[in-house]
Amino acid sequence: MDASTCAAPRLRERLGSAVFARVAGPAGPENRARIHGTPGPRWFGPDRPIRTVHGDASMFIGGLRALLLQSLHPLAMAAVEAHSGYRGDPWGRLQRTSTFLAVTTYGTAEHAQQAVDRVRSVHGQVRGTTPSGEHYAADDPHLLGWVHVAEVDSFLLAHRRFGAEPLDAAGYDGYVADAARVAEALGVTDPPRSRKELTARLGAYRGELRPTEEARQAARFILLHPPLPWAARVPYAVLATNAVAALPRWARTSLELPRLPGVTEACVAPTGRALTAAIRWAMAPPRDSP
Repeated sequence: MDASTCAAPRLRERLGSAVFARVAGPAGPENRARIHGTPGPRWFGPDRPIRTVHGDASMFIGGLRALLLQSLHPLAMAAVEAHSGYRGDPWGRLQRTSTFLAVTTYGTAEHAQQAVDRVRSVHGQVRGTTPSGEHYAADDPHLLGWVHVAEVDSFLLAHRRFGAEPLDAAGYDGYVADAARVAEALGVTDPPRSRKELTARLGAYRGELRPTEEARQAARFILLHPPLPWAARVPYAVLATNAVAALPRWARTSLELPRLPGVTEACVAPTGRALTAAIRWAMAPPRDSP
């Protein structure tokens, strides 16, 4: 076996461990063992679309798009600005979100319900008033509904563009229906259960959305000032550029994000596919793993 053959697995392990540590946090290995190793019934079986979507590297782009889109609801953005601490602890917030997604997607039904109960308990304490005098509550079913549909739409779109194994139409409808199971548990009233319903629900929120200075500041922080080592900034920029390109034009305009020329934008997607493929390669278990 030559040196290059030996080096590839080591490089893969280093890259995979670095990405996993950033996304899952110090408790990542312990949480992963508990989520996948605890016996018992699950909310979603191994053949469900939600497992395909949430297990793919396209989630990195979908997650960034979701954060940008969600910020355009002034009440949601006010709650994030006042209570989430995303500037002081952005990676902690990411790690808590990724753990929640992993537990509800792959964990036992008991653990999934416990994770939902913890989030609902936190939401029940998040209340306040926007600078313009509007009241918000994080457990408001209508506000939760916006956060949900923006997230599901972003994950679905990113998977269609960058997923290793894109689903067919029925599969993506199944994904929306699976995600609705979690949304209902969190307190969303009548979440959409198909892509058609998802599109209609997104349109119904359109009149409530508007840019705020807090949303624009959040976008600049997410896109331009991530707390990352220099070596990680180029790949992060690729993810961020693809997340911006995946936004509706009105959302980009609202957040004052640059509009890429047609030719340039056409060149963005291949970079996203290449990077998500690299992340997928790095994070895949070795072939001789059980």
